[in-house]
Order: sequence, then structure tokens, then C-alpha cells
Amino acid sequence: MKKKNLARNNEEFDSRFDRGEDVHQLIDVSRALVTKPGKKVRISLDISQSLVKEIDAIREAIGVDRGALIKVWLYDRVKQEKSAGNR
Repeated sequence: MKKKNLARNNEEFDSRFDRGEDVHQLIDVSRALVTKPGKKVRISLDISQSLVKEIDAIREAIGVDRGALIKVWLYDRVKQEKSAGNR
């Protein structure tokens, strides 16, 4: 069996992944947590056109959908607030 050539740091791992190397053997999934988002609820927000343009500039630069970017931002902020003990 081939010995695992582990990545020394996150940057090396990311670089190897970006080059298309098979990194599955480097990942320990025994402690992976699968979360189920539950029932989805639709919300609407009224925000300024200038803010939408700024969000679109960011999402275009990283190549994601506007809704997906906003969902990630909201999720990150909720995690941040929870870890700070605010809620």
C-alpha cells in the first residue's frame, strides 16, 4: 500500500487540490458532521440598488450566484454571533 504523503499545511493542501491531485486519502471523514438545513423559508429584502451593485461586483469576481453569496454571508455571521455568546 502506498504511504500517504500528507500536506504540511493548508496552503499545500489547497495547492494540491487545485492541481487536481486526489486528496481523498488526506481527509479524515470519521468525524465529519452532516447538517440538514431543514425546511426552507423564503424571505424578501428591500435593499438599495448601490448595495446590490457592490454585492454583484463581489460575486462576479469570485464567480458565484448572488443568492448563494448572501446565504454564505448570513450563515457565517450567525456562526460568528453564536460563538461570541451573543445568542
